[in-house]
Amino acid sequence: MSLTPDDSPGFLLWRTTLRWQRAVTAALEPFDLTHVQFVLLACAWWLNRQGGRPNQLSVARQAGTDVKMASQVLRKLEDKGLLVRETDPADTRAKLLRVTERGRELIERAVTEVERTDAAFFAAAPDRPSLVSTLRALAEEERR
Repeated sequence: MSLTPDDSPGFLLWRTTLRWQRAVTAALEPFDLTHVQFVLLACAWWLNRQGGRPNQLSVARQAGTDVKMASQVLRKLEDKGLLVRETDPADTRAKLLRVTERGRELIERAVTEVERTDAAFFAAAPDRPSLVSTLRALAEEERR
């Protein structure tokens, strides 16, 4: 039996991911955010909304990104005035993150646009709850 690319879940996921990333990148362009900047700012914002002062490590873990790369991107977000990185008094090596008012306003608008983009992109999925459940299970494998 010979498999074609259209029979390979990995290849299909790759192509789907590229299409989705292009759509999200286009949606984020008016906000002057890259996709990774959006994800890290959204994670920091979400963790702030939960009442916490996350550090760079917890935001990187939440996003599933490399800590060193996250640190560089978070520094860029700080340069843009979207968040503040402050030394953690309990651990001077760690940086606590607080999304600024400007960052909050921007990320709330960007999240709305990305959610709209997601809804349009995944509208073709015949059983969205099943798709979300499958993606959640696959994403959780990484955390184990």
